[in-house]
Amino acid sequence: MEESTEILERSVAAPMIFIMVVAFQLLSRHFEINKKKGSTNSEDMQLRAEIKQLLKEAGAFSQPSTFAQAAKLRRLATAKEKELAKNQEMRSKEAKLSHDAYTKGLTILQVLMYFLLIIWFWRIPVASISKQLVQPFGKMLSWRAGGPANDNVMVGIIPWLILSTRVGKSISRRIFK
Repeated sequence: MEESTEILERSVAAPMIFIMVVAFQLLSRHFEINKKKGSTNSEDMQLRAEIKQLLKEAGAFSQPSTFAQAAKLRRLATAKEKELAKNQEMRSKEAKLSHDAYTKGLTILQVLMYFLLIIWFWRIPVASISKQLVQPFGKMLSWRAGGPANDNVMVGIIPWLILSTRVGKSISRRIFK
């Protein structure tokens, strides 16, 4: 009875660990992309439209008699550009702080999860794979999980986490291009 539950745990352990690792990689990539993307505010959009309109009006005044009006409009546009830059800088600082907090929290949670999984599956094989499929890498995959059994290579937790992390990063890059 105990042996059958252990085999069931082992057969479910590898996919569950893989799913958890991929989920963490997807969340990490999502935060990274949102940090790069930034946010556009309706106030910023309005300022950009006003700047564009002022510069367009200033360009329409091309006569020497209207030079003062054009210069005044350009100065007004420059002041609005400075205001826009100030707003964007303030918002980017706020976004950076919040994204950094989420990223740190996710990293701490991920390290804790990896640590707990390593402790839980330290000497227990996570999965078994046919020797023929992993011919030259059998010993490397079975590190700390025991030797081969019944013509199968037992996969340890550390190689499985490394492999899952690499595949998870690849999947998250393809999903969030």
